[in-house]
Amino acid sequence: MKQTGGRKPPLVADRRYGAAPSAPAKPKPAPKPAPKPKSARSRRPTRRAPWPIRLVAGLVGLVWRVVWGIGWRLAAMGAIVVGLATLYFYAQLPPLDTLIDARTRGSVTLLDRDGKVFAWRGETFGGTITAETVSPSLRNAIVATEDKRFYRHFGISPRGIASAVRINLAEGRGPLEGNGGSTITQQVAKLICLGVPYDPKAWKSEGDYEADCRQSSLMRKIKEVPFSFAMEAKYGKDSILTLYLNRAYLGAGARGFEAASQRYFGKSANEVTPAEAAMLAGLLKAPTRYAPTASLERAQGRAAVVLGLMRDQGYLTDSQFRDALANPARLSKAAEARAGGYFADWVMDSGPAFLTQDTTEDVIIRTTLDQSIQKRAEEALDYVFETKVKAGSKAQAAIVVMSSDGAVRAMVGGRNNQVSGAFNRATQAIRQTGSTFKPFVYAAALDMGYTMNSAIDDAPITLYVKGSGEWSPKNYEPEFRGMMTLTDALSHSINTATVRLSQAVGLDAVRQVAADFGLQSELAQGPAIVLGASGATLLDMTGAYAGILNGGSSVRPYGLVELRIQSDDAALMGQEGGMGERVISESAARQLTYMMTQVIERGTGRRARIDGREAAGKTGTTSDYRDAWFIGFTADYVVGVWMGNDDNKPLTGVTGGGLPAEIWHEVMARVEADLPPAALPMIRPEELPPPAYQGEVYQAGGQIGGGVAEPYPGQLAPYPGQAQAPAPQQGGESLVDILTNILGRRD
Repeated sequence: MKQTGGRKPPLVADRRYGAAPSAPAKPKPAPKPAPKPKSARSRRPTRRAPWPIRLVAGLVGLVWRVVWGIGWRLAAMGAIVVGLATLYFYAQLPPLDTLIDARTRGSVTLLDRDGKVFAWRGETFGGTITAETVSPSLRNAIVATEDKRFYRHFGISPRGIASAVRINLAEGRGPLEGNGGSTITQQVAKLICLGVPYDPKAWKSEGDYEADCRQSSLMRKIKEVPFSFAMEAKYGKDSILTLYLNRAYLGAGARGFEAASQRYFGKSANEVTPAEAAMLAGLLKAPTRYAPTASLERAQGRAAVVLGLMRDQGYLTDSQFRDALANPARLSKAAEARAGGYFADWVMDSGPAFLTQDTTEDVIIRTTLDQSIQKRAEEALDYVFETKVKAGSKAQAAIVVMSSDGAVRAMVGGRNNQVSGAFNRATQAIRQTGSTFKPFVYAAALDMGYTMNSAIDDAPITLYVKGSGEWSPKNYEPEFRGMMTLTDALSHSINTATVRLSQAVGLDAVRQVAADFGLQSELAQGPAIVLGASGATLLDMTGAYAGILNGGSSVRPYGLVELRIQSDDAALMGQEGGMGERVISESAARQLTYMMTQVIERGTGRRARIDGREAAGKTGTTSDYRDAWFIGFTADYVVGVWMGNDDNKPLTGVTGGGLPAEIWHEVMARVEADLPPAALPMIRPEELPPPAYQGEVYQAGGQIGGGVAEPYPGQLAPYPGQAQAPAPQQGGESLVDILTNILGRRD
């Protein structure tokens, strides 16, 4: 059979009937070409690297295998350790609600006379807020500023840590100094001190405890890692953010964003705008520096940076960003005023420490402060020092505004008004009173039966003081005026007449009247007491003058009206001041009031005059001009003003009738601006019977030795029916008192 290449030949029938031919035969593949013989070069053996290179490569490979072998084992062991530490911390973490407010100290919120907040003390906790209820703007601002990957990491951010280390090294700091690259979770770990509670036995103070918690060390950073993992696993993102919202310190004693929002803006953190949220979030970088109460401009600048971050990360549209920049956050009226810092400190000192400075509860104190009056008093002081005091002067001043019952309405303890914990010159400085003490000499005489029309001699007088020798008080002006009424003697602040009157009524009587009116400091024993040798605080002196205004009753100045625990409506303390027992008769007080009006109308206090209003007061200047005073009142308020240097150096040409009187005028004019004029309750000279010439008097120019006075007829004595003045008393002033008070001053 004919070879067909392995295929069957077509059938005859197929050929006959035109059947389709079968597929053509597949061509045979071409035979593979024979491999070319290798050239002589290709047949050479492969050339090996030099042995030094092979040695180095071998060593590198060996080291790599060793490092890899040790490294993955160490990594595995580290992972196991971190895992076990995470499980340990997870088991140790307490319930979330026990960590929200872990303060060991409470807060004190102070309310003014209208029930409005004006100051806080201690650490304020405004109440619990959560990540779900807080303003979305605030939540976004915090995340954008502090941890933009907060919702994408498991507690730590390696990228953030690496970036922080790079920045620190570039700025010449240690790798862990400055920027820490901490996530919000790690910051919360610090805030709760890695779960270590505060133990008073282990730490000197809570401040030392918190300072240790904030330290960044390598060991603490390592410990933060498993602790952060544990918190993420146990609490979750929203709960961690809730802890952060309530535990972060935001300046001015505010603990948590709710307290800060209430303090700075007077609203809840659940209601803040994007601009306000940015300002609050900006505080996290440096709470003291960026606090809006320290510098609103600086706080607004920091808020603008935060707003930019919020826009860049998609939390604000361009229009929202521009609107927030155009309308930056501003302080509430109470926070902007920052009024009453000295007053708040004084009230805190007036209550028991366990309910004020050392309270472990949140306390509410209602006070007598009038924020409007406080602000006007501060403005008046600033105005006088800016316009009438030489630039660079270190002189200080203090002001007290009080109602006639002793309720303190305003207090300025120094030229720096917006302070807390500073030296309060209104309550803590005991200074010689000068001629502001003289009204108590005249009060004793009036209560004893003298009248404002009684006459006294302005003539030289010399007293023998046992143990010190002779003392001859001087007037500011060298000439003597002779006989004058008590009204004239007080209005012109005549030293000789006042000393002579004190000898007539007795120093014990003068001292008793002053003490009963509330001058609590130790009173001098010698005759120089009547010229202001004794020391007193401005608060006590103002309270004593309030007793003259109210008709002769003693006054105990007070600022605290009610103290209660925040969660309880029952008061733990009530008012502990006010009017007390009568000191002098109402007639004596009303006569003295008229006499003091003449100080302002035609005497040494003319600069204090207020057009259209009746006012009474008294000037005072101490020896060598170390202290200058003006204390006076209208029918509505008593205002006391003191000026001096903290180091007790003399003032330069300042007397009580000068700058203190002008400060008093500015304060009272502002305070009374919204009040209708009211008449002072007083008795005028024409309402009294005329005086009669009778009784014993002191001889003009005569000396009193051993307590014996030479009689001389002709002095105006009390009108008929009034008691006669007692015999003069011998002084007992020390030589030091005499030397420091021998010169009289124009007041």
